[in-house]
Amino acid sequence: MENIIKINHLRKHFGNLEVLNDIEFHVDKGEVITIIGSSGSGKSTLLRCINLLERPDEGEILYHGKDILKGTMDINHHRTKIGMVFQSFNLFNNKNVLDNCMIGQIKVLKRSKEEAMQKAMYYLEKVGMKEFAHAGSTQLSGGQKQRVAIARALCMDPEVLLFDEPTSALDPEMVGGILDVMKQLADEGLTMIVVTHEMQFAKEVSTRVVFMDKGVIAEEGTPKQLFEEPKEERTREFLGRYISSR
Repeated sequence: MENIIKINHLRKHFGNLEVLNDIEFHVDKGEVITIIGSSGSGKSTLLRCINLLERPDEGEILYHGKDILKGTMDINHHRTKIGMVFQSFNLFNNKNVLDNCMIGQIKVLKRSKEEAMQKAMYYLEKVGMKEFAHAGSTQLSGGQKQRVAIARALCMDPEVLLFDEPTSALDPEMVGGILDVMKQLADEGLTMIVVTHEMQFAKEVSTRVVFMDKGVIAEEGTPKQLFEEPKEERTREFLGRYISSR
């Protein structure tokens, strides 16, 4: 199977703090990879490096075999291929829902207004937000904002979609709806990398689970391997803490 993304020997420091240490990682077409681990383990930084929101200090990030860290990379074009959904939604507050979903298509993909609107309405309907198309983004609840953020990312036709703790800023009753949207996308074959604390989602939806600890990938495997037969003491400890907190 072809790697869409392959990461070799990735390192990232913030000052003296080593946040990513020699990360080796790959993503195949159609995979849903969840990244779990304690806060500060490097999960979000890894996503931000893949999306070029952070630049690593060393290593390679290969996208279809081409190192995106070398040469002149059109970052906006790259981010259409590898989209991102943020914890804090990052909608344009001065624009309505429809415009939030159209602006990137028109500016970056050079789509006509008509085409951009058609695509936006299609994805807003898919995430259950079509009736809010003309609402101001500040009038929405957190769960609604996150649905719009997902629709906006999908409008760019990404090959891979990164989710950085997409439910952690939401009220508990909103979480299920967002996870349902993500499950549906996974069922449709979208390649996804999801940083999450939602272990049930990781168990049920992932093809592979990656456990990060102190900037390294401590263990990875299928959900069954990781949740039922973890090899590493650190993984067992983390999952034990998670289970007892429930």
